[in-house]
Amino acid sequence: MKVINLGETNSALGDIIAQIRDRKVQKDSLRFRFNLERIGSIFAYELSKTLDYSQKEVTTPLATAMVNTRDTKIVAATILRAGLPLHKGIMDVFDNAESAFIAAYRKYDKADEFHIAIEYCTCPALSGKVLVLADSMIASGASMEIAYDKLVDQGGKPVFTHFISPVTSVYAVEYLQKRLPENTCLWTGAIDEELTSQSYIIPGIGDAGDLAFGSKANL
Repeated sequence: MKVINLGETNSALGDIIAQIRDRKVQKDSLRFRFNLERIGSIFAYELSKTLDYSQKEVTTPLATAMVNTRDTKIVAATILRAGLPLHKGIMDVFDNAESAFIAAYRKYDKADEFHIAIEYCTCPALSGKVLVLADSMIASGASMEIAYDKLVDQGGKPVFTHFISPVTSVYAVEYLQKRLPENTCLWTGAIDEELTSQSYIIPGIGDAGDLAFGSKANL
């Protein structure tokens, strides 16, 4: 798996990453969601440079023009619920892409230990297409691996898979590099050094799902 950290290059992405980390800015849930959307669009634009294109004729009101347009078929997938704003940003760039959704979450037992549970997955056929799988953070890497395996199991093997996450832990990068096939690439905006025993990234951004959509009831 190839790893591309866009945060290593100075760009406007750094300003947006700073805002999603800032606990004062995070209080505005609308802005938090919008920032995730913008990040999704930035990553989608950058990875679009790796896709296949061919020249096509377009008719304008005055004449015709030859334009290089994308041939690669895209399936944009996300992990519910925190990945939804990222998914919108990706779809704003790949507006004719198909979509896949998967619900993966931490399920705790009586000993306060957890495993990744999946309750829902919908996915179109992936054969001959490029899969773009996004989540707001990748802490341990386990949920991303499980989500990828579930999508492949349901939709078949894609030609290539791009993983998108604004913030990733060093542990997750190492974990995914060992477990994912070669025809994959991880796109991130920051790689954080620390991961707690409960798999929370430090400094991270907090609970992206709660910041975007509100806290969950403890049932």
